[in-house]
Amino acid sequence: MIKIAIYGKGGIGKSTISCNISAALARAGKRVMQIGCDPKADSTSLLHGGERMPTVLELTREKGVGKITLDDIVREGAFGVKCVEAGGPVPGLGCAGRGIINALETLEKLGAYEKYQPDIVIYDVLGDVVCGGFSMPMRKGYADKVFVVTSGEKMSVYAAANICMAVNNFKGRGYADLGGIILNKRGVDKEDEAAAQLAEDFKTSVIASIDRNTNIPFAEKHGMTVFEACYDTITRCQLEDTAKAVLACFGGAL
Repeated sequence: MIKIAIYGKGGIGKSTISCNISAALARAGKRVMQIGCDPKADSTSLLHGGERMPTVLELTREKGVGKITLDDIVREGAFGVKCVEAGGPVPGLGCAGRGIINALETLEKLGAYEKYQPDIVIYDVLGDVVCGGFSMPMRKGYADKVFVVTSGEKMSVYAAANICMAVNNFKGRGYADLGGIILNKRGVDKEDEAAAQLAEDFKTSVIASIDRNTNIPFAEKHGMTVFEACYDTITRCQLEDTAKAVLACFGGAL
């Protein structure tokens, strides 16, 4: 089982890219599970027609600790992708990382990986703040590699550098390695150069690049992946190449 974590600054497109990587891998016959680790709980919405699904934290509050089942928290999305949303606290109250910790521990306790036997698990993680909770997917063996989504915008590169630094800080403890940078272009000057410099600073590489275009907003507007909404486009090809590049980091191929 391959386990990857996709991190990035809020709003940079990590959930859109995660859903489309899941779609590409599932279309190729892989069993895929995507776990949303963002308090907004919208990681998997493009795999559900744009609809938000109940989160592990919400269901735990509603039914009580120890009373939820895998059927409650795992929903099947487009192309058969198994979807989970960790959820978060009431806005303004509590620790946002709590939802992530609770979801990952609940999935383990309920035997989700044994039941669904995914070939690939994708953790989609908000990376503005790499606190203990948000760093859970890169610790304790949850993820093998971390991929960081960034544009060439200054704040996005800054957040990506923080995430890369966290991964490097954990490296000596046998946690997840840095898999590479995914450049989601926003049309700013010299963003290829900015991404390349970020990769060089952390001794990794830019494994994929996705051009700014109208196909992704179109697919999002209709609550679909690009594979469903805009198949015959360069965007679909670039997202498929991104999935191939991720698998290649593990010696695999689509």
